Amino acid sequence: MRRAALILVPYVWLLVLFLAPFLIVLKISLSDAALAIPPYAPTLKDGIAALIRELDFENFVFLTEDDLYWKAYLSSLRIALISTVLTLMVGYPIAYGMAKAPDEWRATLMMLVILPFWTSFLIRVYAWMGILSNEGLLNQLLTWLGLISEPLIILNTTTAVYIGIVYTYLPFMILPIYAALDRLDASLDEAAQDLGCTRTQAFWLVTIPLSRNGIVAGSFLVFIPALGEFVIPSLLGGSGTLMIGKVLWEEFFNNRDWPVASAVAVILLLILVVPIVLFQRNQQKQQEAEQ
Repeated sequence: MRRAALILVPYVWLLVLFLAPFLIVLKISLSDAALAIPPYAPTLKDGIAALIRELDFENFVFLTEDDLYWKAYLSSLRIALISTVLTLMVGYPIAYGMAKAPDEWRATLMMLVILPFWTSFLIRVYAWMGILSNEGLLNQLLTWLGLISEPLIILNTTTAVYIGIVYTYLPFMILPIYAALDRLDASLDEAAQDLGCTRTQAFWLVTIPLSRNGIVAGSFLVFIPALGEFVIPSLLGGSGTLMIGKVLWEEFFNNRDWPVASAVAVILLLILVVPIVLFQRNQQKQQEAEQ
């Protein structure tokens, strides 16, 4: 009974907070838009028979016919993937430096990594608007140093979106990699160097493979929220940045087309869940093969 209770708790949690809301969104995606509250039909008050009979997949068909949506999906995938790679390139050296730092400095370095979470996410994004604007701190600094003669146009571009995503989600990349590196045995690098590897070769052949789990976890923690990001592309990217999170918000709140918006959300969830499930199965097969 104790074992069953322990197993039941996470399953109830997933049922209440994931599966039930997903089924509601899926049902709305199969409905039709209506000038009512809620703005879709049929609803439960129409009866179970009408609820089953009137559901269809026309909203999903509509998404395939309008190129706005698949362009938004592709653009979001591209931005999320590039942002994840950039975050990894910035985050791994920081995590490596933290793992190699003296023990008395690690707590301080950890605090500096999580310090941005003490400030509101929205305030931090607005701060980047002030930094990246034409009259912002970055352009003023570059002009004062004599590196540019006129302001750089960074705000309301894709570059600003990359900067915002990398800055915002950098701790999510650093912490898993640091946890993986902190558990590594330092004697493994020494053994590799004793066997003829240079420090660089030992890093690529020993440290990187052994920290793979941290890299994968950090990449997922950055890629998943970046794919559906709305605030950063809206404030830093402007109207020229096309991401599925912005399209989803427009459909829900401006167009009030909840069925189409729900269909967009369902496809977005499938894009995220299917690769994760396939990756987990591949990892499980590799572990079984190693055993």
